[in-house]
Amino acid sequence: MAILKAFKGLRPPVSIVQQVASRPYDVLNSEEARLEALDNPYSLLRVTKAEIDLPAGCDVHGQEVYDKVVENFASFRMNGWLVQDAGEKLYIYAQTMDGRTQYGIVGCTSIADYFENKIKKHELTRKDKEEDRMIHVRITNANVEPVFFSYPANKNIDDIVSGIVTKNKPVYDFVTDEGFGHHFWTIDDKETIHRIIDIFKNEIPSLYVADGHHRTAAAALVGEEKRKNNPAHNGTEEYNFFMSVLFPDNQLKIIDYNRLVKDLNHLSIGEFIQKLNEVFNVEKKGREIYTPVSLHNFALYLDSEWYSLTAREGTYDDKDPIGVLDVTILSSLVLDQILDIKDLRTSTRVDFVGGIRGLGELKKRVDSGEMKAAFALYPVSMKQLIDIADTGNIMPPKTTWFEPKLRSGLVVHLLD
Repeated sequence: MAILKAFKGLRPPVSIVQQVASRPYDVLNSEEARLEALDNPYSLLRVTKAEIDLPAGCDVHGQEVYDKVVENFASFRMNGWLVQDAGEKLYIYAQTMDGRTQYGIVGCTSIADYFENKIKKHELTRKDKEEDRMIHVRITNANVEPVFFSYPANKNIDDIVSGIVTKNKPVYDFVTDEGFGHHFWTIDDKETIHRIIDIFKNEIPSLYVADGHHRTAAAALVGEEKRKNNPAHNGTEEYNFFMSVLFPDNQLKIIDYNRLVKDLNHLSIGEFIQKLNEVFNVEKKGREIYTPVSLHNFALYLDSEWYSLTAREGTYDDKDPIGVLDVTILSSLVLDQILDIKDLRTSTRVDFVGGIRGLGELKKRVDSGEMKAAFALYPVSMKQLIDIADTGNIMPPKTTWFEPKLRSGLVVHLLD
Protein backbone atom coordinates (compact mmCIF):
# COMPACT_ATOMS: atom_id res chain seq x y z
CA MET A 1 0.00 0.00 0.00
CA ALA A 2 1.11 3.57 -0.70
CA ILE A 3 2.88 5.77 1.83
CA LEU A 4 1.93 9.44 1.92
CA LYS A 5 3.39 12.02 4.28
CA ALA A 6 2.56 15.63 5.18
CA PHE A 7 5.39 18.19 5.11
CA LYS A 8 6.23 21.81 5.90
CA GLY A 9 6.05 23.34 2.46
CA LEU A 10 8.16 26.25 1.32
CA ARG A 11 5.72 28.54 -0.53
CA PRO A 12 5.57 32.00 -2.15
CA PRO A 13 3.45 34.86 -0.81
CA VAL A 14 0.10 35.21 -2.57
CA SER A 15 1.17 38.58 -4.00
CA ILE A 16 3.89 37.06 -6.21
CA VAL A 17 2.77 33.46 -6.66
CA GLN A 18 1.92 33.85 -10.34
CA GLN A 19 5.35 35.36 -11.05
CA VAL A 20 7.14 32.62 -9.08
CA ALA A 21 5.21 29.74 -10.65
CA SER A 22 6.97 28.44 -13.75
CA ARG A 23 6.73 25.67 -16.26
CA PRO A 24 8.82 22.53 -15.53
CA TYR A 25 12.52 22.65 -16.32
CA ASP A 26 12.27 19.98 -19.04
CA VAL A 27 9.64 21.58 -21.28
CA LEU A 28 11.77 24.65 -22.08
CA ASN A 29 15.23 24.96 -23.53
CA SER A 30 17.60 27.56 -22.12
CA GLU A 31 16.67 30.31 -24.56
CA GLU A 32 12.93 29.74 -24.13
CA ALA A 33 13.41 29.87 -20.35
CA ARG A 34 15.50 33.03 -20.63
CA LEU A 35 12.73 34.70 -22.61
CA GLU A 36 9.97 33.47 -20.30
CA ALA A 37 11.74 34.81 -17.19
CA LEU A 38 12.70 38.11 -18.83
CA ASP A 39 12.04 41.05 -16.50
CA ASN A 40 10.67 38.66 -13.85
CA PRO A 41 13.12 38.28 -10.96
CA TYR A 42 10.66 36.02 -9.12
CA SER A 43 10.50 33.24 -11.75
CA LEU A 44 11.49 29.86 -10.30
CA LEU A 45 13.23 29.19 -13.62
CA ARG A 46 16.11 31.11 -12.01
CA VAL A 47 16.47 28.11 -9.72
CA THR A 48 15.42 25.23 -12.00
CA LYS A 49 17.29 26.56 -15.06
CA ALA A 50 19.81 28.92 -13.51
CA GLU A 51 21.83 29.18 -16.72
CA ILE A 52 19.38 31.93 -17.73
CA ASP A 53 21.26 34.23 -15.32
CA LEU A 54 24.59 33.47 -17.02
CA PRO A 55 25.87 34.33 -20.50
CA ALA A 56 24.11 32.54 -23.35
CA GLY A 57 25.94 29.45 -24.52
CA CYS A 58 27.33 28.44 -21.14
CA ASP A 59 27.54 24.74 -20.27
CA VAL A 60 24.16 24.01 -18.67
CA HIS A 61 25.80 21.20 -16.69
CA GLY A 62 28.82 23.28 -15.69
CA GLN A 63 29.78 24.12 -12.12
CA GLU A 64 28.98 27.81 -12.60
CA VAL A 65 25.36 26.89 -13.34
CA TYR A 66 25.09 24.73 -10.23
CA ASP A 67 26.69 27.50 -8.17
CA LYS A 68 24.08 29.91 -9.52
CA VAL A 69 21.32 27.44 -8.54
CA VAL A 70 22.54 27.51 -4.93
CA GLU A 71 22.91 31.29 -4.94
CA ASN A 72 19.46 31.93 -6.43
CA PHE A 73 17.67 29.42 -4.19
CA ALA A 74 19.22 31.02 -1.12
CA SER A 75 18.22 34.44 -2.42
CA PHE A 76 14.60 33.36 -2.92
CA ARG A 77 14.44 32.29 0.72
CA MET A 78 16.33 35.29 2.08
CA ASN A 79 14.08 37.70 0.14
CA GLY A 80 10.93 36.05 1.45
CA TRP A 81 9.87 34.83 -1.97
CA LEU A 82 9.68 31.29 -0.54
CA VAL A 83 8.57 30.96 3.08
CA GLN A 84 8.22 27.72 5.04
CA ASP A 85 4.88 26.76 6.57
CA ALA A 86 4.92 26.47 10.35
CA GLY A 87 3.40 23.01 10.47
CA GLU A 88 3.18 19.88 8.35
CA LYS A 89 0.38 19.97 5.81
CA LEU A 90 -1.02 18.28 2.78
CA TYR A 91 -2.17 20.44 -0.11
CA ILE A 92 -4.63 20.29 -2.99
CA TYR A 93 -3.48 21.41 -6.42
CA ALA A 94 -6.17 21.66 -9.10
CA GLN A 95 -5.71 22.49 -12.77
CA THR A 96 -8.34 23.60 -15.27
CA MET A 97 -7.98 23.15 -19.02
CA ASP A 98 -10.71 23.36 -21.66
CA GLY A 99 -13.39 23.44 -18.97
CA ARG A 100 -12.10 20.26 -17.27
CA THR A 101 -10.57 20.36 -13.76
CA GLN A 102 -8.37 17.70 -12.18
CA TYR A 103 -7.69 17.68 -8.43
CA GLY A 104 -4.40 16.38 -7.00
CA ILE A 105 -3.20 15.75 -3.47
CA VAL A 106 0.23 17.28 -2.82
CA GLY A 107 2.29 15.37 -0.29
CA CYS A 108 5.48 13.39 0.06
CA THR A 109 5.80 9.85 -1.22
CA SER A 110 8.33 7.28 -0.06
CA ILE A 111 11.67 6.36 -1.60
CA ALA A 112 11.09 2.87 -0.14
CA ASP A 113 7.92 2.59 -2.25
CA TYR A 114 9.95 3.60 -5.30
CA PHE A 115 12.59 0.91 -4.79
CA GLU A 116 9.96 -1.71 -3.89
CA ASN A 117 8.04 -0.90 -7.10
CA LYS A 118 4.94 0.30 -5.31
CA ILE A 119 5.54 3.43 -7.34
CA LYS A 120 5.30 2.01 -10.84
CA LYS A 121 7.03 3.36 -13.94
CA HIS A 122 6.27 3.10 -17.64
CA GLU A 123 9.37 4.78 -19.12
CA LEU A 124 13.10 4.18 -19.11
CA THR A 125 15.31 6.91 -17.69
CA ARG A 126 18.64 8.15 -18.99
CA LYS A 127 21.57 8.23 -16.57
CA ASP A 128 22.78 11.64 -17.73
CA LYS A 129 19.38 13.22 -17.08
CA GLU A 130 19.10 11.43 -13.73
CA GLU A 131 22.51 12.73 -12.66
CA ASP A 132 21.69 16.32 -13.62
CA ARG A 133 18.55 16.28 -11.45
CA MET A 134 20.38 14.43 -8.68
CA ILE A 135 22.93 17.25 -8.54
CA HIS A 136 20.07 19.73 -8.37
CA VAL A 137 18.46 17.89 -5.44
CA ARG A 138 21.81 17.56 -3.63
CA ILE A 139 22.85 21.20 -3.91
CA THR A 140 19.43 22.65 -3.00
CA ASN A 141 18.74 19.93 -0.43
CA ALA A 142 15.18 20.10 -1.69
CA ASN A 143 12.62 18.80 -4.14
CA VAL A 144 12.17 22.12 -5.90
CA GLU A 145 9.80 20.68 -8.51
CA PRO A 146 7.07 18.10 -7.88
CA VAL A 147 6.56 14.87 -9.75
CA PHE A 148 3.22 13.97 -11.31
CA PHE A 149 1.70 10.71 -10.08
CA SER A 150 -1.63 8.96 -10.54
CA TYR A 151 -3.50 6.52 -8.34
CA PRO A 152 -6.64 4.36 -8.74
CA ALA A 153 -9.59 6.67 -8.18
CA ASN A 154 -10.99 6.39 -4.66
CA LYS A 155 -14.39 7.74 -3.60
CA ASN A 156 -13.29 8.41 -0.03
CA ILE A 157 -10.48 10.67 -1.23
CA ASP A 158 -12.78 12.30 -3.79
CA ASP A 159 -15.29 13.13 -1.06
CA ILE A 160 -12.65 14.69 1.20
CA VAL A 161 -11.20 16.78 -1.62
CA SER A 162 -14.65 17.87 -2.77
CA GLY A 163 -15.54 18.96 0.74
CA ILE A 164 -12.40 21.06 1.10
CA VAL A 165 -12.60 22.83 -2.25
CA THR A 166 -16.34 23.48 -1.90
CA LYS A 167 -16.10 25.06 1.55
CA ASN A 168 -12.80 26.95 1.23
CA LYS A 169 -11.36 29.50 -1.14
CA PRO A 170 -8.03 28.51 -2.68
CA VAL A 171 -4.97 30.28 -1.27
CA TYR A 172 -3.63 30.56 -4.82
CA ASP A 173 -5.89 30.99 -7.85
CA PHE A 174 -4.63 32.26 -11.20
CA VAL A 175 -4.77 31.66 -14.94
CA THR A 176 -1.57 31.42 -16.97
CA ASP A 177 -0.97 32.95 -20.38
CA GLU A 178 -1.94 29.74 -22.17
CA GLY A 179 -5.35 29.88 -20.47
CA PHE A 180 -4.86 27.12 -17.88
CA GLY A 181 -6.24 27.65 -14.39
CA HIS A 182 -4.16 26.76 -11.33
CA HIS A 183 -5.85 26.51 -7.91
CA PHE A 184 -4.18 25.59 -4.62
CA TRP A 185 -5.52 24.86 -1.13
CA THR A 186 -3.72 24.01 2.12
CA ILE A 187 -5.07 21.20 4.29
CA ASP A 188 -4.42 22.32 7.86
CA ASP A 189 -6.78 20.10 9.84
CA LYS A 190 -4.74 17.27 11.40
CA GLU A 191 -7.66 14.85 11.48
CA THR A 192 -8.26 15.33 7.76
CA ILE A 193 -4.56 14.92 7.02
CA HIS A 194 -4.43 11.67 8.99
CA ARG A 195 -7.58 10.42 7.26
CA ILE A 196 -6.10 10.98 3.80
CA ILE A 197 -2.80 9.34 4.79
CA ASP A 198 -4.68 6.34 6.21
CA ILE A 199 -6.71 5.92 3.00
CA PHE A 200 -3.53 5.80 0.93
CA LYS A 201 -1.98 3.37 3.42
CA ASN A 202 -4.97 1.01 3.49
CA GLU A 203 -6.77 1.42 0.16
CA ILE A 204 -4.29 2.52 -2.53
CA PRO A 205 -2.07 -0.41 -3.56
CA SER A 206 0.18 1.42 -6.03
CA LEU A 207 1.07 4.80 -7.42
CA TYR A 208 1.93 5.42 -11.07
CA VAL A 209 4.45 7.87 -12.47
CA ALA A 210 2.55 9.91 -15.03
CA ASP A 211 5.15 12.60 -15.76
CA GLY A 212 8.58 13.17 -14.24
CA HIS A 213 10.40 9.83 -14.36
CA HIS A 214 13.83 11.49 -14.14
CA ARG A 215 12.84 13.74 -11.23
CA THR A 216 11.37 10.71 -9.45
CA ALA A 217 14.51 8.64 -9.93
CA ALA A 218 16.75 11.53 -8.88
CA ALA A 219 14.78 12.20 -5.70
CA ALA A 220 14.80 8.53 -4.72
CA LEU A 221 18.50 8.04 -5.46
CA VAL A 222 19.56 11.13 -3.50
CA GLY A 223 17.41 9.97 -0.60
CA GLU A 224 19.15 6.61 -0.72
CA GLU A 225 22.55 8.35 -0.70
CA LYS A 226 21.61 10.37 2.36
CA ARG A 227 20.35 7.26 4.11
CA LYS A 228 23.64 5.43 3.52
CA ASN A 229 25.66 8.43 4.66
CA ASN A 230 23.76 8.94 7.91
CA PRO A 231 24.95 6.61 10.73
CA ALA A 232 21.95 7.67 12.80
CA HIS A 233 19.42 6.99 10.03
CA ASN A 234 16.02 5.90 11.43
CA GLY A 235 13.69 6.17 8.41
CA THR A 236 11.75 9.24 9.53
CA GLU A 237 14.08 11.84 8.03
CA GLU A 238 12.69 14.12 5.33
CA TYR A 239 15.13 12.74 2.75
CA ASN A 240 13.21 9.44 2.89
CA PHE A 241 10.36 11.19 1.09
CA PHE A 242 9.94 13.34 -2.01
CA MET A 243 7.29 15.79 -3.15
CA SER A 244 4.56 14.49 -5.45
CA VAL A 245 1.20 15.57 -6.80
CA LEU A 246 -1.19 12.62 -6.93
CA PHE A 247 -4.22 12.67 -9.23
CA PRO A 248 -6.97 10.04 -9.49
CA ASP A 249 -6.63 8.16 -12.76
CA ASN A 250 -10.19 8.89 -13.89
CA GLN A 251 -9.52 12.65 -13.94
CA LEU A 252 -6.45 12.53 -16.17
CA LYS A 253 -6.38 12.81 -19.93
CA ILE A 254 -3.39 11.86 -22.04
CA ILE A 255 -3.03 13.74 -25.31
CA ASP A 256 -1.36 12.57 -28.48
CA TYR A 257 2.40 12.49 -29.02
CA ASN A 258 3.17 12.64 -32.72
CA ARG A 259 6.08 11.86 -35.06
CA LEU A 260 7.85 13.62 -37.93
CA VAL A 261 10.38 12.04 -40.30
CA LYS A 262 13.02 13.79 -42.38
CA ASP A 263 13.03 11.41 -45.36
CA LEU A 264 11.28 8.40 -46.91
CA ASN A 265 14.37 6.15 -46.95
CA HIS A 266 15.01 6.79 -50.68
CA LEU A 267 11.43 5.83 -51.63
CA SER A 268 9.29 7.92 -53.92
CA ILE A 269 5.94 9.09 -52.54
CA GLY A 270 4.17 6.51 -54.70
CA GLU A 271 6.44 3.69 -53.52
CA PHE A 272 5.98 4.76 -49.88
CA ILE A 273 2.17 4.79 -50.18
CA GLN A 274 2.28 1.40 -51.90
CA LYS A 275 4.25 -0.09 -49.01
CA LEU A 276 1.84 1.47 -46.50
CA ASN A 277 -1.05 -0.19 -48.37
CA GLU A 278 0.39 -3.59 -47.52
CA VAL A 279 -0.23 -3.12 -43.77
CA PHE A 280 -2.79 -0.29 -43.59
CA ASN A 281 -6.07 0.62 -45.19
CA VAL A 282 -4.98 3.91 -46.76
CA GLU A 283 -7.54 6.60 -47.55
CA LYS A 284 -6.69 10.00 -48.99
CA LYS A 285 -8.42 12.80 -47.03
CA GLY A 286 -7.34 15.89 -48.96
CA ARG A 287 -5.88 19.16 -47.70
CA GLU A 288 -8.01 19.63 -44.58
CA ILE A 289 -6.34 18.45 -41.35
CA TYR A 290 -7.36 14.89 -40.50
CA THR A 291 -7.40 13.75 -36.86
CA PRO A 292 -7.23 10.03 -35.92
CA VAL A 293 -10.65 8.84 -34.76
CA SER A 294 -9.85 5.62 -32.85
CA LEU A 295 -7.17 3.23 -31.67
CA HIS A 296 -5.09 1.88 -34.59
CA ASN A 297 -6.12 4.77 -36.84
CA PHE A 298 -3.35 7.22 -37.81
CA ALA A 299 -3.12 10.45 -39.76
CA LEU A 300 -0.35 10.91 -42.30
CA TYR A 301 0.59 14.29 -43.78
CA LEU A 302 2.71 14.06 -46.89
CA ASP A 303 3.15 16.27 -49.97
CA SER A 304 0.36 18.68 -48.90
CA GLU A 305 -2.14 15.84 -48.48
CA TRP A 306 -3.66 14.17 -45.42
CA TYR A 307 -4.27 10.43 -45.30
CA SER A 308 -6.09 8.09 -42.93
CA LEU A 309 -4.12 4.93 -42.12
CA THR A 310 -5.94 2.09 -40.36
CA ALA A 311 -3.81 -0.88 -39.31
CA ARG A 312 -5.01 -4.13 -40.85
CA GLU A 313 -6.06 -6.95 -38.52
CA GLY A 314 -3.22 -9.33 -37.84
CA THR A 315 -0.58 -6.60 -37.86
CA TYR A 316 -0.89 -5.96 -34.10
CA ASP A 317 -1.69 -7.85 -30.90
CA ASP A 318 -4.47 -6.38 -28.76
CA LYS A 319 -3.69 -8.91 -26.00
CA ASP A 320 -0.13 -7.62 -25.58
CA PRO A 321 0.04 -4.42 -23.45
CA ILE A 322 2.93 -3.17 -25.60
CA GLY A 323 1.79 -4.62 -28.92
CA VAL A 324 -1.58 -2.90 -28.67
CA LEU A 325 -0.02 0.56 -28.52
CA ASP A 326 -0.23 2.66 -31.66
CA VAL A 327 3.33 3.88 -31.08
CA THR A 328 4.43 0.24 -31.29
CA ILE A 329 2.44 -0.36 -34.47
CA LEU A 330 3.81 2.76 -36.15
CA SER A 331 7.37 2.11 -34.98
CA SER A 332 7.33 -1.48 -36.18
CA LEU A 333 5.34 -1.32 -39.41
CA VAL A 334 6.48 2.07 -40.70
CA LEU A 335 9.52 3.57 -38.98
CA ASP A 336 11.43 0.29 -38.74
CA GLN A 337 10.26 -1.91 -41.61
CA ILE A 338 9.71 0.78 -44.26
CA LEU A 339 11.86 3.74 -43.23
CA ASP A 340 14.70 1.81 -41.53
CA ILE A 341 14.60 3.94 -38.38
CA LYS A 342 15.66 1.43 -35.75
CA ASP A 343 16.26 3.39 -32.54
CA LEU A 344 13.88 6.25 -31.75
CA ARG A 345 16.09 7.40 -28.87
CA THR A 346 19.14 8.05 -31.03
CA SER A 347 17.98 8.52 -34.63
CA THR A 348 18.33 12.03 -36.06
CA ARG A 349 15.80 11.23 -38.80
CA VAL A 350 12.77 11.37 -36.51
CA ASP A 351 11.35 14.06 -34.25
CA PHE A 352 8.47 14.19 -31.77
CA VAL A 353 5.77 16.82 -31.21
CA GLY A 354 3.37 16.87 -28.29
CA GLY A 355 -0.27 17.13 -29.27
CA ILE A 356 -0.66 20.33 -27.27
CA ARG A 357 0.90 22.10 -30.29
CA GLY A 358 -1.89 20.83 -32.56
CA LEU A 359 -1.72 19.02 -35.87
CA GLY A 360 -1.15 22.35 -37.57
CA GLU A 361 2.39 22.23 -36.19
CA LEU A 362 2.97 18.97 -38.06
CA LYS A 363 1.68 20.49 -41.29
CA LYS A 364 3.84 23.60 -40.80
CA ARG A 365 7.06 21.64 -40.38
CA VAL A 366 6.40 19.43 -43.38
CA ASP A 367 5.32 22.36 -45.59
CA SER A 368 8.50 24.23 -44.63
CA GLY A 369 10.61 21.42 -46.07
CA GLU A 370 12.23 20.72 -42.70
CA MET A 371 10.45 17.37 -42.52
CA LYS A 372 9.18 15.03 -45.23
CA ALA A 373 6.17 13.47 -43.52
CA ALA A 374 4.22 13.57 -40.28
CA PHE A 375 2.21 10.96 -38.40
CA ALA A 376 -0.49 11.83 -35.86
CA LEU A 377 -1.54 9.15 -33.36
CA TYR A 378 -4.64 8.47 -31.31
CA PRO A 379 -3.85 9.20 -27.64
CA VAL A 380 -2.84 6.45 -25.22
CA SER A 381 -5.39 5.80 -22.46
CA MET A 382 -4.73 5.77 -18.73
CA LYS A 383 -5.82 2.12 -18.73
CA GLN A 384 -3.08 1.28 -21.23
CA LEU A 385 -0.51 3.14 -19.13
CA ILE A 386 -1.55 1.32 -15.96
CA ASP A 387 -1.65 -2.09 -17.69
CA ILE A 388 1.92 -1.55 -18.92
CA ALA A 389 3.17 -0.40 -15.52
CA ASP A 390 1.40 -3.25 -13.71
CA THR A 391 2.96 -5.86 -16.00
CA GLY A 392 6.45 -4.40 -15.58
CA ASN A 393 6.67 -3.33 -19.20
CA ILE A 394 8.13 -0.11 -20.58
CA MET A 395 6.44 2.11 -23.14
CA PRO A 396 8.33 3.11 -26.27
CA PRO A 397 9.89 6.59 -26.03
CA LYS A 398 7.68 9.67 -26.43
CA THR A 399 4.37 7.88 -25.94
CA THR A 400 2.46 9.99 -23.42
CA TRP A 401 1.94 13.73 -23.12
CA PHE A 402 0.09 15.08 -20.10
CA GLU A 403 -1.37 18.55 -20.13
CA PRO A 404 -1.62 20.88 -18.33
CA LYS A 405 1.87 20.60 -16.88
CA LEU A 406 2.35 21.13 -13.17
CA ARG A 407 3.59 24.62 -12.34
CA SER A 408 6.76 24.60 -10.29
CA GLY A 409 7.07 26.98 -7.35
CA LEU A 410 3.68 26.63 -5.68
CA VAL A 411 5.37 24.56 -2.98
CA VAL A 412 8.89 23.19 -2.36
CA HIS A 413 9.92 20.30 -0.07
CA LEU A 414 13.10 20.65 1.98
CA LEU A 415 15.06 17.50 2.78
CA ASP A 416 15.99 18.51 6.33
